[in-house]
Amino acid sequence: MATLLPPPKRQKVYHGIPEPEPEPVVPTPNVVVQFVSEEDGKSLAPAVSLPANVSREGLEALVNKLSKSEDDPVPFAFYVKLPVDKNAAPGAPTQIVLSKSIEADVLNHTTADVTPEDVIIVHCSPQSVFRVRPATRCSSTLSGHTSPILCASFSPTGNLLATGSGDTNARLWDLNTETPSHTLSGHKGWVLCVEWEPMERKLATGGHDGHVRLWDPKTGKPFGDALRGHSKWVTSLAWEPAHINPTTPRLASSSKDGSVRIWSTSTRKTEYTLGGHSASVNVVKWGGSGGPKGVLYTASSDRTVRIWDAERGQPLHTLKEHAHWVTTLALNTDFVLRTGPFDHTGKKPLSDEEAKQMAKARYDNLLKTTPELLISGSDDHTLFLWSPFPSSSPASAESPKHSVTKPVARLTGHQRQISHVAFSPDGRWAASAAWDNSVRIWEGRTGKFVATLRGHVGAVYRLAWSADSRMLISASKDSTLKIWDLKTYKIKIDLPGHTDEVYCVDFVADKVVSGGRDRHVKIWKH
Repeated sequence: MATLLPPPKRQKVYHGIPEPEPEPVVPTPNVVVQFVSEEDGKSLAPAVSLPANVSREGLEALVNKLSKSEDDPVPFAFYVKLPVDKNAAPGAPTQIVLSKSIEADVLNHTTADVTPEDVIIVHCSPQSVFRVRPATRCSSTLSGHTSPILCASFSPTGNLLATGSGDTNARLWDLNTETPSHTLSGHKGWVLCVEWEPMERKLATGGHDGHVRLWDPKTGKPFGDALRGHSKWVTSLAWEPAHINPTTPRLASSSKDGSVRIWSTSTRKTEYTLGGHSASVNVVKWGGSGGPKGVLYTASSDRTVRIWDAERGQPLHTLKEHAHWVTTLALNTDFVLRTGPFDHTGKKPLSDEEAKQMAKARYDNLLKTTPELLISGSDDHTLFLWSPFPSSSPASAESPKHSVTKPVARLTGHQRQISHVAFSPDGRWAASAAWDNSVRIWEGRTGKFVATLRGHVGAVYRLAWSADSRMLISASKDSTLKIWDLKTYKIKIDLPGHTDEVYCVDFVADKVVSGGRDRHVKIWKH
């Protein structure tokens, strides 16, 4: 049968209104670009001539193609040094970071004396150059909890693991020796959430008894008695980021009673309570943008996400788009906020001031290319991507203004309720898990759909990313964990071994830790 051509496209008809002028196409000059390495100034590739409006992502792909390395593509940050200007004001910038394209950032730059005739030397600095090895085997199975394990979280340095269980205890495990270190008993009901302070000096746990407790991870002893105030169980906890307050960070706890309380850890009193939600608050996150003390994001069963100024708790925005309970939130800065000053190099800060600077540098480094973004997931089967503070990043400060309370994108495709959403540590991807047995990958900046990861035969409960953003692991009702290959979007490694549903998973360095209904903590490694 002959191939049928599709019918020609209909011309748009303008009924009674004048046809708009076609936008004139601005010709783009071609420029000669020389890519050099930021470290030693050696050229990475021969000089190439290309249109000046090639996007930053296009340049990245090009450098990876031209440099003959066999490895995975490396993410690059690009910048152009400005010519030395005698009349420039002291303290004026000496280089321009490429955030959109050479045309937008360099040729149209006000002070840069660069014309399309010049050879433009672009300095490339590779990002995230370390690699995480995929876990392939279970190296330890640790028993101790006498009820299902409901939550698990790595400490910021990755040396300790905290788990919370239905047996009313939280437990600490030493990950270097893979042995139990302390049992934290005190709650009167299930321990529903555990959260590490970013400097790793305290651990907070929230329970079904409505209490929040603080623990010293070195000794396993509580700091004083429980923080009481919630009338129903605690659903989530969030610490003040280390780049805002490294010494005595405050703690936010959200509860089924519809309130969020901000606790001062030094006085152990509630500093203020956020009312305003009319139903259970399911998640609280403490972001680093939007105010001197950051902002609080809260998601609730009243179908809204609210944003509050963290200094005194004034409401800033209410995001109303979801048609059902909002059950999960993720920030693209989650990873750097959670790990504070500690990165993969293992350097320890000597003082709180140094820790604050290290944490601030890591946070600002991520915000160079993107503002702090938020994804909310709901029982209405959809997710929304929000950019509440576009001016927090140079990359989006000039972008067209959309209303802050309107989503950047609606992420649809899941067929059942969303159980968890998580951004990759570099913020470039987001992954969502749902009760429809699938995981979906989205572009972290735009919310565009990338791929569906299929393979689980039960609901997917939790996700965790590796620190280099190259691998994703999912925990499911079908009692398995799966590590996904993000080049082929297929299963890279299947990790069976649990004998019942897996409720929680976390990824640190090259270890994976999981826990679930079979009451065992499993540590998986390469």
